[in-house]
Amino acid sequence: MTRNGVSRRDACVLVATGLTGASGALRAQTAAMPRILVGFPAGGSVDVSARRVAEAWRGRLAETVLVEQRVGAGGRLAITALKDAPPDGGTLLMSPSSMFTIYPHVYRKLAYKPDTDAIAVSPIANATCGFGVGPMVPASVKTLSDFVAWAKAHPEQSAYATPAAGAMPHFLGDQFKRAAGITLTHVPYRGAAPGLQDLMGGQIASGCFILGDFLPHLPGGRLRILGVTDHERSRFAPEVPTFAEQGFKGIIGVETYGLFLPPKTPASIVDKMSDLVRVALREKQVVEGLAKLGFEPLAMTPADYARRLAAERVQWGPIVQASGFSSDD
Repeated sequence: MTRNGVSRRDACVLVATGLTGASGALRAQTAAMPRILVGFPAGGSVDVSARRVAEAWRGRLAETVLVEQRVGAGGRLAITALKDAPPDGGTLLMSPSSMFTIYPHVYRKLAYKPDTDAIAVSPIANATCGFGVGPMVPASVKTLSDFVAWAKAHPEQSAYATPAAGAMPHFLGDQFKRAAGITLTHVPYRGAAPGLQDLMGGQIASGCFILGDFLPHLPGGRLRILGVTDHERSRFAPEVPTFAEQGFKGIIGVETYGLFLPPKTPASIVDKMSDLVRVALREKQVVEGLAKLGFEPLAMTPADYARRLAAERVQWGPIVQASGFSSDD
């Protein structure tokens, strides 16, 4: 059986046991086989997060919850698909917050309105970013200040990888460059994996990625994280100080992964979906799955989440503008 070209075998997320206390009213309002749209490739952090939620919702929201890839345009195709979906609770979107907070300042022609074409349901997790170096940079470089000194001495080698142009790590690296007064060339990749591969291989000096992207590669010692971009240290790398601790107080960037519904979805469905996020985040397998990604579980009411997104949209405007980067894509 397929839906929009996605096979049930490939897209359905099944678990052995369902959740108790199913919401009959919500199930009656939503599609028999609801789906969570993902704008990024299978196996990535957004996809894995969606699948963890879908696992927890099986038997409560519906007997089967699909996870459906709509990959393209840096995740924007999935938002367009959500915008055009029926507002019946049968279609949701799992997305990083930057699609609604940073992209409006990056893309001159955005095919969706960030404040009206998707209804915020709840975040499911926070994900801080990290700045790290590979074997191109000497082992004696252990702090951001050390890296600044190295970069000033080696401007021709001073560059940083990110998973994409216009993504949060891009602008965090640009903030660092300007604050430190160094040459630091931005090199965008098509996702974190190829950027980290070049970082570990010594083809590029440094990189800025979601912290969870670094974690699997730390035991070998080829990568070293020099700083994290949250207000406090991460429990996943407690030995790594924040940028603020190292004198770069304005460099804060925490990506939120959250769920969204189409515009005009009834408030009753939005509220109940938000409640179901809280249920999912009480499930051990969900929390453990998010921890493997370096994510901190987080739930908010729809109103609080919408306010947070609006505030972050204001916050990122001058940062993007100062970078001088924009796109017509």
